[in-house]
Amino acid sequence: MTQPPSQQPPQGGFGAPQGPPQGAPQPPHQAQPPQAPQTPPTAQPPAGPPQTPPPGQPGYGYPQAPGQDPGGYGYPQAPGQAPAQARGPYAQQPGPYGQQAAGPYAQQPGPYGQQAAGPYAQQPGPYGQQTQAGYGYPQQQYPGAPVPGGPAGSGGGGGGGLLKGKPAVLGAAALAVVLVVGAGVWFAVGGGDDDKKPVANTGSTAPSGSPTVDEGNGDGDGRAVDDDLNAGRKPGEAKVLWLQTNDVDLPRNGADVYGPWIVGDTVVKAMYRGIAAYSVADGKQKWALPLPADVCATPHQPTADGKIVLGVKNGTSDRADCSDLQMIDLNTGKAGWKKSITKNGTWDLMSDIGLAISGDTVTVGRTSNSNAFRVSDGKELFGKPSGNCQPFAFAGGPKLIAATSCRTDDLDNPQHQVQELDPTTGKAKWTYQPPRGWEVKKVYSVSPLIVSLTHKKKKQWSIIALKENGTLRSQLVSDKGDKLSTDCGHDFSIFGEKLEGCSGVAADANTFYIATEADSSGTGRTNKVVAFDLNTGKTKWKADAPAERVLQPLRMEGGNVLLYMEAKYDKGGAIATLPPAGGTPSVVLQHPDGTTRLESSFFTSKIAYAGGRSFVMSGRISANNDEKEKEQKTMMVFGK
Repeated sequence: MTQPPSQQPPQGGFGAPQGPPQGAPQPPHQAQPPQAPQTPPTAQPPAGPPQTPPPGQPGYGYPQAPGQDPGGYGYPQAPGQAPAQARGPYAQQPGPYGQQAAGPYAQQPGPYGQQAAGPYAQQPGPYGQQTQAGYGYPQQQYPGAPVPGGPAGSGGGGGGGLLKGKPAVLGAAALAVVLVVGAGVWFAVGGGDDDKKPVANTGSTAPSGSPTVDEGNGDGDGRAVDDDLNAGRKPGEAKVLWLQTNDVDLPRNGADVYGPWIVGDTVVKAMYRGIAAYSVADGKQKWALPLPADVCATPHQPTADGKIVLGVKNGTSDRADCSDLQMIDLNTGKAGWKKSITKNGTWDLMSDIGLAISGDTVTVGRTSNSNAFRVSDGKELFGKPSGNCQPFAFAGGPKLIAATSCRTDDLDNPQHQVQELDPTTGKAKWTYQPPRGWEVKKVYSVSPLIVSLTHKKKKQWSIIALKENGTLRSQLVSDKGDKLSTDCGHDFSIFGEKLEGCSGVAADANTFYIATEADSSGTGRTNKVVAFDLNTGKTKWKADAPAERVLQPLRMEGGNVLLYMEAKYDKGGAIATLPPAGGTPSVVLQHPDGTTRLESSFFTSKIAYAGGRSFVMSGRISANNDEKEKEQKTMMVFGK
């Protein structure tokens, strides 16, 4: 395609441009409402060559390029190795289906941008701007694997010395033998100036073991056995409300932890062959539901009334598919309807799927096939549509957004689309079509709609904002030297992509907030939050993290940007906020310095904040042996 001289693409772009942009990208022709439900019109691609994408991290289990830092937030450390460079326990494990030599968790990227810039640098994006080095793509190791743009696995670092204190009381630990999900819980009610005696759980569960003492070999967590987690707590610091340890016998390669989902006064997580709920106040188990096989897929959020649909494998063998759906009421733990997804032909491959919930609809996406069911009763609402373009992944929430792939004569030059669907009928309200070769990888926000695009062949990444009618609103253009970073998880998939669930980003009606890669050139790692104007795509402001701290946007709350401030070796993490006009972060919940080593030790940690409490949850549990497996921490909760 050619472009008129008046619309020549500017130089500069996402990542670190060579110079300031010389203009905004030209929007495509506006999409019109569909005239016929079966064939929604498409927004025309921009009349010009591709423009700058932001350099992005690999994510959603995508293997990382050689030489990149695989560290994870709390991954096991080798003796003498700094936490940020710690390698995960999965580096040389067999792949999940036997095809790969390296397991799905080998060399995962960290969540806050510790990794070196990858090879996806100095490339033009889909709308014609230039970019510099930034968070790049890995080399493709799994043929056919999706390549998300921008996201990364969880990571971080921290350290600390051995701390001793009052005995802690253990509770809410092992479940009955018939249940497969459970957790050991430390009640951390003493310490500091609080002289109240810890109260043991009086329920029927047995207490679990304490975490190990750090003996200097890298196996301990830096705390003494029977330690009171709140001993020595400083004025203004939050309490550790409870600490949960694993008590589930897992397979050799461990298991992913899904969630957390917070419903009222309950926090819920799923792992391996079960799902369980705990009181947010003290960690006591409220209910637990065993499942017949492994949990293999979950949506990012449940329905407004607390119902969720899980993907469960249809057997326990290595050849089992992720083809069974189980509805569960998270308020009560009661199982609702169960369905097996009907296979739509020989090539309907369901080794992995992606789930998303919008209203009372749950969608099931995978390569070239899709289904949607009503969450309340399991009725199938719509399936694979007719036509050349097929949905393969979805993002839910207040709108149902689909990524579709159109059949072409060149597999290396795909044609993707973005659509908003009616969640009841599956009919497209509008269609946006990016330039050929650009693939839809993540949806950072549904409302406003912000989409991550990648160009696999050219090794490029871009972020665009779309209007309510599906036409191009803007393409984000970063300032020189800004290397943007997101955290889109660590799970590996070939046939079922998940568009939602990225952290490190937030958005309101007119602004998109994203963290930069952590800079380690000074005395300690630090980064900043960048705000982009969604109407122009240009930077509005930047907010530096405090010295030697790393910030990660979580979401919007009360008009402010809610942030997690990563723990460092001598300082606890924190929940903070930034006003929409920028400025200095304000801490709303300071985690205690005395537990920083524990806070930093969670595998691929997930952070949530609700009701004045912060939740740090492990994204995966695994260890070298059964004893160490039962010592792995699954969740830590802070509050005032």
